[in-house]
Amino acid sequence: MRGGEFAVEELEALRGPLTGYCYRLLGSAADTDDAVQETLIRASSRWEQYDPGRARLSTWVHRIATNVCIDMLRAAKRRALVMDVGSAGPELGAPLPAEVWVEPMPDSRVLAGQDPGEVVAGRESVRLAFIAALQRLAPRQRAVLVLRDVLVFSAQETAEILDTTVPAVNSALQRARAALDADRPDPFDVYDPEDAGQRDLLRRYVAAFESHDVAGLTAVLREDAVASMPPFLWRLEGAGKIATVMGDSDSCAGARLVPCRMNGAPGFGQYRPGDDGVLHPFALIAVDIQDGRIARMVTFLGTHDRFAEFDLPEVLRGSEQVSV
Repeated sequence: MRGGEFAVEELEALRGPLTGYCYRLLGSAADTDDAVQETLIRASSRWEQYDPGRARLSTWVHRIATNVCIDMLRAAKRRALVMDVGSAGPELGAPLPAEVWVEPMPDSRVLAGQDPGEVVAGRESVRLAFIAALQRLAPRQRAVLVLRDVLVFSAQETAEILDTTVPAVNSALQRARAALDADRPDPFDVYDPEDAGQRDLLRRYVAAFESHDVAGLTAVLREDAVASMPPFLWRLEGAGKIATVMGDSDSCAGARLVPCRMNGAPGFGQYRPGDDGVLHPFALIAVDIQDGRIARMVTFLGTHDRFAEFDLPEVLRGSEQVSV
């Protein structure tokens, strides 16, 4: 049996894939960190129990991770996006607890360790809409679907991870796929960073946002676009309404957007000027592109302390130029 030094190295190599797996099940950045750390601690303490002749290390560790996540989900409420639970209205109302909402994650964490050929499929499976749709499934169905359709474990491996039978796995997978059919994001709308049209659309969005250009914002938004701002149960529908509110908002005066990669899609860090003349982190913004226009904008308020996770600068000087 290999020693502890090898255990640490081999287990740490799985931290990236485990992060993507646990996030898909939990929908929370903080819960994901806790689940991954607990998984690695349990795997390390049980290293002498691992038999490479019976299962791949990845299979064995994902079994531990699945048990950790399912235990966490027993007492958890279903997370969602605002558009899945809120009704459109002009009033913000009172903020809801953080555990109500699906949280964003940087691509560098949830897509870590994937081969280049798997990146496109990976982007689809970490999109916010997909993560929110997964939360509607029972925890074990959720795990089956992610293990089989996203991580491509075999039915036998999935049965070993979940301590069940292959027929039970196949049945759960069929039910999970059927439940997600109506909510699964269109794979043809997956973000492509190399697409010149999408890059131009994002440049126009940033320019219109920063200049409060109502006409420019209207032009880049789908007619049925939706904007939301968790933790508030508020959303705004329609390109014209969204553009007017964003264009007329005094609270966004002098704000700047810096691009980042978020949930397999374009994202931005929004900075606002402080009294010191420096722009400080304010909120993370996720956008979805559909049919060549922006269909959804989610402004995650209260995320200013997470900018470093997304490789965003600590502060922004007014003269700094940022490319999109």
